[in-house]
This record gives sequence, structure tokens and C-alpha cells, in this order.
Amino acid sequence: MKELDTELKRSMQKAILSWYKKNKRKFLWRDNESPYVILVSEIMLQQTQVNRVKEKLPKFLKLFPSIHSLSRTSRSDVIRAWKGMGYNNRAIRLQECAKMIVERHRGNIPETFEELLELPGIGNYTASAICVFAFGKNLPVVDVNIRRVYSRMFWNVKTTSALQTENKIQQLAEEIFPKNKSSECHQAIMDIGAMFCTARSPKCNDCIVNRFCLSANKMKVVVPKKKGEKLYRGKPHRYWRGKIVDVLRNSLDGKFVSSQEVLENLFSTERKNDARFLKTIVTALTKDNVVEMLLSKGDSFLLRLSQ
Repeated sequence: MKELDTELKRSMQKAILSWYKKNKRKFLWRDNESPYVILVSEIMLQQTQVNRVKEKLPKFLKLFPSIHSLSRTSRSDVIRAWKGMGYNNRAIRLQECAKMIVERHRGNIPETFEELLELPGIGNYTASAICVFAFGKNLPVVDVNIRRVYSRMFWNVKTTSALQTENKIQQLAEEIFPKNKSSECHQAIMDIGAMFCTARSPKCNDCIVNRFCLSANKMKVVVPKKKGEKLYRGKPHRYWRGKIVDVLRNSLDGKFVSSQEVLENLFSTERKNDARFLKTIVTALTKDNVVEMLLSKGDSFLLRLSQ
């Protein structure tokens, strides 16, 4: 990729921001610039589709309207509130994050990238997103949508699955956004990636940046291969993790549930290896602090949501 022409960059920035002003998607975390709302939404959005977060976020905020209320509640209540979101260890990290913010920062969410990185559950993307979307910092933000859009716009890629390296995209991202407009610019490109420059079926003719894009209408559609996941009874392990947590959500007041009861909820007919598999998954959940396990007689055990 050649160095960006100044006039071309300005034209592109103007086109993106003008389009976004009229066509931006409406989300609670965009309409409400509370750092707490943005923190919670960014953790939710890490591994969950936007429409699911759009539905679940208001309910979560009703239960835990502030960083203080989230920090004071029990782990089990946070996990219950996380129902339907998947990857329940994110709920644990979010609460640990809230506790650290209250203890170290008097309940004020840090404004610097470096301080945010010290918090549980926050990596480079989430730290930069909070800095930009909550505090208006002049930093680049690169998520999977932005990486895909930039790869196609500034390199002549041959297939829809082709992506430039994270290092190249990061270097480009630092140059491309207009100063003091980082939030609007990055939100706009995320919308372009979600609405037009999609992973599998890009709508190049409708895309606002097609005249700037080196790959528009030139890419061969290639579906990327999914990473192999361990399966049990034809389902990935993450599916069984979620099912186990769902069983425990129904046990109120911190009561323990027997491994046999969990097995009966999971499987209509038991197989020889089911108990052993259950113990393997539960052991992993205990390492993530999602559940607690007590050994009982023989190979049986008791478990509950982490308190």
C-alpha cells in the first residue's frame, strides 16, 4: 500500500462522516456516552452479535445501574443476569473489573489506555474502544469489521476472506481517522463493515466507500474454514458449558446441585462416558470461577454457580 494522498484521505473522511451522520445505526451505547454503559457494552460485544447485546444490555443495566452496584453483587447474580449471552467467564471478568475500578479508582473508569489494560477482561481493542467512545481520545480502534474494511479498501485483495496483518492495519488505522473525530469515524466504518462490506456477501455497489476501494467488485467469495472445535455428542464443548450453567441458574439461594441431576438435565439417555465428560467440563468452569464444585461419593460431585 502506498502512502495515502492527503486530498484523497480528506475526501474519504468527509464521505464517511457525512454518510454516518445521516445513516448511523441506533444503539444504547452510542446514545448514552456514560463510560460505565460503554464498558459493559464493549465486554458484551466481544463475542456476541450486536442484536443480542441490543436486547440484553438494557436488562443488565436495570439490574446493575452503576459500577458500584455491579461490584457489590454476587457472582451468581451476575451469571444469572448474563443468561443468553454465552461465554459466561466474561461476566466474571466484568464484575472483577468493576471491583478493581471501585477499589483502585474510586469508581471512576480510567481514561488512559495503559490503566484500562490493567483491568480484568480488557485487551487492546476494548481499551482503545473505551478511550475513544467514552472519553473522545485520539486513538485508532480496530475490530474485526474495521480490519476487513481496511484490508479491502487499501489493498487489492483477491478473496472475501483475505485480511492484511494486524500490524499493517494498525499502522494504517493510526493515519486514517480525522483528529477529534475518532469516535464518529470508527463507528462509521464499523457500520459500513456490518451493512455493506460484510464477510461473505459484500454489497460493493451500495457501499459509500466503493469509489475509494481497491477491491470493490473484484473479490471472489470464499468462506473461511472454521477452526476445529472439540465435539461431544455432535456439539462443541462451549455448548455443553452453556447448558450446565443454565441448569445451575435455576438453582436459587446458592444451593448445590448433584452431578446426577445435571446429567439428567443434559441427556435424555445416559452413556458410559457422560459422567466423565461432565466432570471435565465442570473442572474447566471452576478454573474460570464460573462454578464451584464439591467432591462427593465416588465419582459424583456437587456444584453450583460461583458465589
